[in-house]
Amino acid sequence: MSPFRLASLLALAVLLSFLAIPIVAIFVEAGPRELVDSLGREGSLEALWLSLRTSLVAVVAILVVGTPAAFLLARRSFRGRAALITVIELPLVLPPAAAGIALLAAFGPQGLVGGAIEDAGVQLVLQTAGVVVAMTFVAAPFYVRGAMAAFEAIDPDLLDASRTLGAGEGRTFARIAIPGARAGLASGLALAWGRALGEFGATLLFAGSLEGRTQTAPLAIFRFLASDFDASLALSGVLVLFSAALLLGVKFLGGTPEASRAAR
Repeated sequence: MSPFRLASLLALAVLLSFLAIPIVAIFVEAGPRELVDSLGREGSLEALWLSLRTSLVAVVAILVVGTPAAFLLARRSFRGRAALITVIELPLVLPPAAAGIALLAAFGPQGLVGGAIEDAGVQLVLQTAGVVVAMTFVAAPFYVRGAMAAFEAIDPDLLDASRTLGAGEGRTFARIAIPGARAGLASGLALAWGRALGEFGATLLFAGSLEGRTQTAPLAIFRFLASDFDASLALSGVLVLFSAALLLGVKFLGGTPEASRAAR
């Protein structure tokens, strides 16, 4: 075995150990009984259910808006494209506190467009809708970047052939681009959904942590941490299990890049 391969295997072992040991530690400390019991603690099940339904709404919104937007950015070259992509990517590197403050400055009662939103009868701050907004803001870039990469990988000859055969741009998008990018879209969806489920900082600053209204599972974990570490640990384990199932399920439904290429 070459020194480089040996070094690569060692690096992989260190990486896997570093990432896996904290996950394993959760289930070593919190067994199946504790995981079930944690859902019976006051606020646990409610927080978990709130996380699931708000993250689902956020992901649907990201899919509906982000998919055609990613296709446009991936398949068109125009002035200002790089600047637009930078704006989309910016939430990826924003500190959670800064993201929450940005949302307040934009959509809060005294924010840039917050007054117009409230005049329309929509309340976001300290409301469940605010949780959805916070999740969408931090998770959308994960999906859009993955979708762009998937659309860019499609053979342009396939899209051109579809248009040549008389299919409109919308039909080509639905019949060629979406199936061709399925694996990448599924991967981006899994990352975005997982990020939405784990959102903490922006939600806390923008929507608060009101039990039954805006207190999601990550916020409940933080609340339990001060008084009941076992409950915090067990609820974390439930989130890990759900996130793993989500990641595997979405990737299974989306298939692999190799399978997508074979289908084309």
